Amino acid sequence: MQFTLLGLWQHMGLFARGIVIVMAVMSVVSLLILAERAIVFRSARRQSRKFASQMDELLSKGDFDAAASMKLGPEVGYLGRTIRAGLVAYRVAEEDSRDEVMESVARSLERQAQREVQSLKRGLSHLATVASTAPFVGLLGTTMGIVTAFQQMGESGSGGIGTISTGISEALVTTAFGLLVAIPAVMAYNSLQSWVDARAVDLAEASNEFLDASARALKRARAAARAAAAS
Repeated sequence: MQFTLLGLWQHMGLFARGIVIVMAVMSVVSLLILAERAIVFRSARRQSRKFASQMDELLSKGDFDAAASMKLGPEVGYLGRTIRAGLVAYRVAEEDSRDEVMESVARSLERQAQREVQSLKRGLSHLATVASTAPFVGLLGTTMGIVTAFQQMGESGSGGIGTISTGISEALVTTAFGLLVAIPAVMAYNSLQSWVDARAVDLAEASNEFLDASARALKRARAAARAAAAS
């Protein structure tokens, strides 16, 4: 038996081949998820930074009407969609009491932020599943390889290494495949999850800043309205 991929494949039984095929599919799925999420994350962060640079001055001045009416298109990223939800809530509840306005804005920001975080997490559960199950799938192949080795030993009536080499090689190969699939999947999952956690912090900070700006804008608007009524 030659210890090459082709040689190992030719000497594998049907069950071991099935295990290798399953792990190959799992590996492809994890790579596709990693590539898709990397593209989505990069695009979303670029769009969010662009939105922040365009809206920062207006929001810091409290000019919410100009910010809400500004034409930015649909590609505003996770940050843009969250702040837009807050702007809509502010304009709808603007005539209510101060506490009601702030509560409405806070709820809208929180709901949209949660939606954005869940959207960013799309596919990560599948990646985590591959990372956690691949070693066990490989272990299943290992177990069956050892069973094959004992069957060969019983059929031959001897226990030499040559008798059980095929079964042992199947066991070792499937174990190796399981680790080769699981290790990159774990690394990819941890990296992507850390990125999502960091963006969740960004959204929380942006939401708090927007709430502060909303409170100042509402205070100025009502002070101006009282001054106009008094004059």
